[in-house]
Amino acid sequence: MTMAGQECAIELPPGYRLERHEEVGSTNSLALERAAAGAAPGLWIMADRQTSGRGRAGRTWASPPGNLYASLLVAPRAPPRVSQQLSLVAGLAVFDAIAAAMQGAAARSDLRLKWPNDLMVGKSKLSGILVESSSGSTFGPHWVVMGIGINVTVAPEMPEREVTSLAREGVRVSREALMALLASSMASWIAAWREGAGIAEVRQAWLDRGPAAGEPIAVRQGSERLEGLYHGLDADGALRLLDPAGTVRIISTGEVVRPARQPGIGR
Repeated sequence: MTMAGQECAIELPPGYRLERHEEVGSTNSLALERAAAGAAPGLWIMADRQTSGRGRAGRTWASPPGNLYASLLVAPRAPPRVSQQLSLVAGLAVFDAIAAAMQGAAARSDLRLKWPNDLMVGKSKLSGILVESSSGSTFGPHWVVMGIGINVTVAPEMPEREVTSLAREGVRVSREALMALLASSMASWIAAWREGAGIAEVRQAWLDRGPAAGEPIAVRQGSERLEGLYHGLDADGALRLLDPAGTVRIISTGEVVRPARQPGIGR
């Protein structure tokens, strides 16, 4: 296997390529740089360490050695409004890759997706996803990069959040083997999504792997905080929140946080 930005021998589905680096600032940033330089879509960037890894809302993503950090560059033909659904696609791909790595592990039954970008084992975060886009030039493609961090051997501390790792859950898997599983599941779900035409299948698969309907939920949107009950996803993959007045709120962007209370509906 080669390093320092050369293509690697991890098995990938047809049409995909992989660059592996010992250290980068951010795999997402490097993927977008490759797009600006003329790279073809289907490029994975994988790094052993990130010095400037980031999560949602500009947060720093702790990136110690031993975990998996990878970003996939794609150029969807769907409009940006539809391309937002790739957050769900990425979540499904990560879920299925990790589920395959867990096999008979006890933690497998506690694995679930958290809208829009986390994978949880019980109440502990195992993986995060950051989907970013760039419009390119006037006549160039619309680029989307799906950045993924999976805690393989290390569970870095996060303020006010429980964190776990595959190793802590009793799962032993190499980053290379997990990367191959991720690349395979991602290719399958991108194909199933079909530029948005397959969103019904994607939505149902996400619901099957997500929280139970009726769970208390809170969403932060800037300075606003909404609380209520989880009410599934709408037809386009946006979050449905049933607020205390009994109104279903459709939320396309925001961060799901721990609810402060058990909300009453209709009171």
